[in-house]
Amino acid sequence: MSYSDPTHLGIIACPGAEIFANQVIRKLAGIYKHRFARKAQAIAGRYHITPELVIRKINFANDCNTGMLFLPGDTDHYRPPQFKINVRHTFFANGEIKTEILESIRGRNIYIFQDIENHQPVAFNDGTLYKVLSVNDHIFNLFVAVDAAMQAGAGEINLVLPIYPYSRQHKKKGREGLTAARIGKMLESLGVNRIITLDVHSKEIENAFDRLRMENLHASFQIIDKLMSIVDIAKEDMVVLAPDTGAVDRNKFYANALQKPLALLYKERDYSKISRNAAETNISEMRLLGNVANKIVFMADDMIGTGGTLIKAMKYLKDLGATKVICAVSLPLFSGNAIEEFDAAYKEGLFYRIIGTNAIYHNELLKKEWYIQSDVTGLFAQVISLLHHNRSVSSLLDNRDVVARLIKRKLETTTPSKQVNTFQAPQADTSSHADDDVVPYGAADKP
Repeated sequence: MSYSDPTHLGIIACPGAEIFANQVIRKLAGIYKHRFARKAQAIAGRYHITPELVIRKINFANDCNTGMLFLPGDTDHYRPPQFKINVRHTFFANGEIKTEILESIRGRNIYIFQDIENHQPVAFNDGTLYKVLSVNDHIFNLFVAVDAAMQAGAGEINLVLPIYPYSRQHKKKGREGLTAARIGKMLESLGVNRIITLDVHSKEIENAFDRLRMENLHASFQIIDKLMSIVDIAKEDMVVLAPDTGAVDRNKFYANALQKPLALLYKERDYSKISRNAAETNISEMRLLGNVANKIVFMADDMIGTGGTLIKAMKYLKDLGATKVICAVSLPLFSGNAIEEFDAAYKEGLFYRIIGTNAIYHNELLKKEWYIQSDVTGLFAQVISLLHHNRSVSSLLDNRDVVARLIKRKLETTTPSKQVNTFQAPQADTSSHADDDVVPYGAADKP
């Protein structure tokens, strides 16, 4: 299989993930165009022939390797691939869902996208019907799409789930199910080979599978990039805060990367209560380990649900003298009336900004002054491209090196060089790096 020709790569978008999938496809198109141009330039220089002849030879080789008679398009220019598979999703009157694949995918590596937390109206029946789906509806829609791909003879089925289903039900405190593991087992039994997700709530979930592999991506690069656009980390007095004990490792990473002190907010919870909204939380007591007085507080977590715990923590930090509170989350769920509660908290001055990702689709959030969205579609596109060609993804799964380079580059533009020289990147395992053909985030935004 040619590294510059993704003929066997196909993407199926479930109704909830249509927008996210389209954005990833756009980034994939840019990656392959960049890769094609780089390969043509390198070969032309090595063999002392014209780039035009190299392009024809690459297209000739790709035509020879394809299962079709030849690939469509001009043989003298780059031929952009068609990633998206034509499918039809039908919603029946009794609530059943059907996925029909309208072209051959036999032998192809299929990536099925689904956003289980998309609660906006999504299109069915060729756009004639719009439905608001629950998490369970989205999950069963995913099951149906996976089965359709299996029945159609897909060579390999991979799932792109920006948020892993039922990820907060990963451990037992009593007579309850390990639903996070069961969801994975069901997907595995349907024939799924791999799940690509973002900041899975618990790494224990990865241990629940027999054959299925999980690629757990991190949005720290994108989040730090946005953070440094609103805060001058070289000049501001800032502290990184872990909002609870479960977030210590995540915030320790940010503290090491940003070269800032780490604090901890310890919370006592009453697990007999369920947090139904931002006003009713199960937090009974909070204690701070560290100092936030007259400092900007930055804290990172994997998700915001109802947001009650976070708003309560923000008020506590402001009462202790924090000048600004900035929160970052990979998965901005904002369940129930969370957006309205954060609106009220912002007007009260409890926080400055919340940085989230576009891994979960929201219309209303983007209109808020206090919300900043970072784009992770380039990250997903990079990983899909490398996995499709069996290349290393080490530097994307453990992104400490690339984060360190980002911070150093930002500091060089805002501080004297003698200060930059004191910067020490967070330590990382350098024994394995991603392929040289990895395109820097943002470099392949245009197809």
